[in-house]
Amino acid sequence: MDHIVTVQDAVTAFADFMEPTDAELDAIEREMPVILAGVELLDAQIIALNHIPNELDTRRIRRAHRRVLTARRTLANQAAADAHRGGAA
Repeated sequence: MDHIVTVQDAVTAFADFMEPTDAELDAIEREMPVILAGVELLDAQIIALNHIPNELDTRRIRRAHRRVLTARRTLANQAAADAHRGGAA
């Protein structure tokens, strides 16, 4: 019988070497407004699921959806500007 400890040791043996690189952390930082806007949209949708949606819920979801689109547009424009300058997007 194999013990789970040996499997766990094999899986987590390289955990120290699996840290995100600086480039990956920078990419996450650039995408953070999109991530936060998506979370806000999801929160608004969850609130609307808890009861019969009313006008306030509809406006909340619509506003959150616009924030997601705005954040995505801003990120895409930054990536295009970086590519135009010759930077890595």
